[in-house]
Amino acid sequence: MLLLGAAMASSAVAAPRGFTVEDLVNMERVGAPVLSPDATRVVYTVRATDMDKNRGNTQLWLLDLRHPQAAPLRLTQAAASSSDPVWSPHGDAIYFLSGRSGSSQVWRLPLGGGEAAKVTDLPLDVDNFRLSPQGDRLAFSVAVFRDCADLACSKQRLDEQGKVKASGKVYDKLFVRHWDTWADGRTNVLYSAPIDATGKVSAQPVSLSGTLDGDVPSKPFGDNGEYHFSPDGKTVAFSARIAGKTEAWSTNFDVYTVPATGGTPKNLTEDNKAWDTKAIYSPDGKTLAYLAMDKPTFEADRFHLVLLDVASGKKRTVAGDWDRSIANYEWTPDSKAILASADDIGQHRLFHIDVASGKVAAITGKGHVDAFDVAKDTIVMAQASLTSGAQLYKFKLGTSGEKAEQLTKLNEAALAEVKFGEVEQFSFTGANGEKVYGHVTKPWNAQPGQKYPIAFLVHGGPQGSFGNSWSYRWNPQVYAGAGYATVFIDFHGSTGYGQKFTDSISGDWGGKPLEDLQKGLAAAVQKYPWLDRERSCALGASYGGFMMNWIQGNWSDGFKCIVNHDGVFDTRGMAYSTEEIWFTEWENGGSYYDVPQNHEKFNPALKVKNWKTPMLVVQGDMDFRIPTAQGIGAFTALQRQGIPSKFLFFPDENHWVLKPANSVLWHHTVIDWLDTYLKK
Repeated sequence: MLLLGAAMASSAVAAPRGFTVEDLVNMERVGAPVLSPDATRVVYTVRATDMDKNRGNTQLWLLDLRHPQAAPLRLTQAAASSSDPVWSPHGDAIYFLSGRSGSSQVWRLPLGGGEAAKVTDLPLDVDNFRLSPQGDRLAFSVAVFRDCADLACSKQRLDEQGKVKASGKVYDKLFVRHWDTWADGRTNVLYSAPIDATGKVSAQPVSLSGTLDGDVPSKPFGDNGEYHFSPDGKTVAFSARIAGKTEAWSTNFDVYTVPATGGTPKNLTEDNKAWDTKAIYSPDGKTLAYLAMDKPTFEADRFHLVLLDVASGKKRTVAGDWDRSIANYEWTPDSKAILASADDIGQHRLFHIDVASGKVAAITGKGHVDAFDVAKDTIVMAQASLTSGAQLYKFKLGTSGEKAEQLTKLNEAALAEVKFGEVEQFSFTGANGEKVYGHVTKPWNAQPGQKYPIAFLVHGGPQGSFGNSWSYRWNPQVYAGAGYATVFIDFHGSTGYGQKFTDSISGDWGGKPLEDLQKGLAAAVQKYPWLDRERSCALGASYGGFMMNWIQGNWSDGFKCIVNHDGVFDTRGMAYSTEEIWFTEWENGGSYYDVPQNHEKFNPALKVKNWKTPMLVVQGDMDFRIPTAQGIGAFTALQRQGIPSKFLFFPDENHWVLKPANSVLWHHTVIDWLDTYLKK
């Protein structure tokens, strides 16, 4: 295949250089675009990094689409971040979230002049919100104690908890902790409140989801994409999973509707025991769309599109034969089609789905569509690739996004001297004789006839993809900038190649994926003579970290060194200590006590006697998905056998390394580990 593209042009006055971790950490990051109702302007967020404060800061920006080459206008200036912008129905103001008053509240910024003013002044943080289409009501989520009568009660109890000297907590059900947070008794509840003539919420909020024992939106990553107003503003549709005693092993989310002024939620999807979510009304109000899975307890099942006729209640699946899993979607303004994003052969494309016929057509090409919005006849998307962080692009509805107009040029000056490594996608015959895809990246300064050491990257998930996208954690360009070639394979279990391919990893973690990795690396080395197989290290996190441990015991002569970040070491310990139990039970065909042999089949801890490759182990102590004992177990196995090893421990990070200073330390520690075994 043709190369995706060489590096950004170098400065005329400075020699080109490689991309560094400092470049990565300090990049400005564009957020999801939000078009004005008349599609003449777009508001979006930009996240900058404050290294002194060791955190990011997000502010709102506006771009006028009526004027070509118009300069972006910064809308917010406060020291606190501003996020989640929403247009007023008439396009004369922006609503947004900010903590500038000391707590997270909704604010309104008039675009005709004047300062932002508070819309909510609640005793607790507003986590996310939506504005009704008429602009007269807010729906918003707040974490509360469910037995409290009002928000003030929850605030008082939270304050009282902080004064208790005893640190012990008693639990009588799971979750006791989730992702990176211990349960404190609060639930995300969806509320509604009117906006009065002064532009503020002054009435007592009414609970929309409080009669249901479940978080709205869901934890840990749910947002306002899980609830929407109807076009007339009279109804709110939302999704929730009933908690009870089964929450930790259930994926049974349902779609509910409730009057926007309060009432008893109505379950629209009780017949489906798998995941139903992201319900959105068509602009004409006649249809409610939502995403659904078919397999209970399987979080990586295919999300397909279901349409519910509001008048009759009848449901039908649209594009049921389209073998891709939808990530996000929006209706077109005429209610005749849906725009949806999905993984597809190493890309993350935007698709057009005709709701009458179910016909699906890709409208973007290479790259990763991070987010998008549509209004009138205009689409604005945030799109990234392996050689560029996300930028905003504009194109007309009904045309191809491959020729979209670029709107933003974030980081252009900061990276003017940087030369990125060239990237190419390739394919080979993998396990079961099936076609498997991968990517390679050259070092930034690659020269003809030279061979380069390999950083062999293995993605997590495991139902994920290492495709043509930009990452602020596992980014091949950081390794290319350090003089390494990279190879990464979308092995069996990856997304974007059909659901059967994705399903094939369940119950076979150490089988077909390992075969694909072995065959993929061999195919890459044969195809690209600049890859030096004798100087290669393997790196991975999460499932990729599991694979590092599995490689130690089953491909021990494969690499000069290994980096294992938050990887599963002992499948028995994982089964009994991870928080989302549905994951381990689905992947192994049942609970540990029912089918221990399934869990032990691919248990790296049973192969420790075969370990011999030097390994760097990385672990975040706030990682409750793959808890700390897993990392310590791997490090202990290495140390006890005298295998060269290091343990990089972050007491303040979860499954990911997010703090800027920690990211810099992580990258330099990893690259130094590679340098030690591949260069020095």
